[in-house]
Amino acid sequence: MGDAEKKDSSQTDESNLRVSASPRLRVSTISLDFENRAVAEGFKFVTGVDEVGRGCLAGAVVAAAVILNLSKPLPKGLNDSKKITAKNRERIADEIRENAVCYAIAQVEADEIDRINILQATKKAMITAVGKLNPAADFLLIDALGLKEINLPQKAIIGGDAISASIAAASIIAKTYRDNLMRQLDEIYPEYGFSNHVGYGTKQHFEALRKHGACPLHRKTFRGVLS
Repeated sequence: MGDAEKKDSSQTDESNLRVSASPRLRVSTISLDFENRAVAEGFKFVTGVDEVGRGCLAGAVVAAAVILNLSKPLPKGLNDSKKITAKNRERIADEIRENAVCYAIAQVEADEIDRINILQATKKAMITAVGKLNPAADFLLIDALGLKEINLPQKAIIGGDAISASIAAASIIAKTYRDNLMRQLDEIYPEYGFSNHVGYGTKQHFEALRKHGACPLHRKTFRGVLS
């Protein structure tokens, strides 16, 4: 079954934001405050959206969209995926997949990133993930970016993966999916060490690029990939 099944399912224009209190909301830790404000305004399927891999030198950029079941407790330790150990990310991801109303994952590969640029590729992955949800989203909480291409009320939140539970959940789903994908690709291109750095620009990765040159997974337009 696909990654969009029910269980496995730029700035925002403020005129498109109908949650009147949310622009004034100040949150400093992970919570459901943004989600609850949206629900109070009549929205039912509040969706967190985030991406992983935007800064990598190799591999796809991956986005996830998650509609949490607000009647269930949040996974213990839920946070920005970058602030959680790999073991805890997997545990939390399993719990999100089990309890969420639905979630979806989408990716844009390196060759398309080179063709349309990383910002547009990131937005495309996010838009595709949102479009896969069943039930469909009716309000979006997005980490940093506005998606004007989607005709839905939405709020872009700088650092949203550290304060919105739905965005944090999306970051964890995207991160665990992408890391697992890069570990699988390491078996095809073992000389680059993808299982260790998952495509980011580490010393090991740059040394492998100098020795072996770029492979089909590399983003050729990114600085440091081609000498």
